[in-house]
Amino acid sequence: MANIILSDTSASISELKKNPMATVGAGAGFPVAILNRNQPAFYCVPAELYEQMLDALDDHELAKLVNERRDQALIEVDLDEFL
Repeated sequence: MANIILSDTSASISELKKNPMATVGAGAGFPVAILNRNQPAFYCVPAELYEQMLDALDDHELAKLVNERRDQALIEVDLDEFL
């Protein structure tokens, strides 16, 4: 069965075990596809990129929430009532 490798860089699990930091470094900041018997097993993603991905997902979810609430009626609030 053919698999699409969604990375420009790939390495075997053996290479990863031998030198994990060199394997991550080979991706130059991008994901590295880790192959098991020439099939992608997982992607090794640098921490900085992973944080960026999570931030992008967060932003997407917030934008979706804003779009869902855009047409809701506004509620007048007097902040002096709460002081």
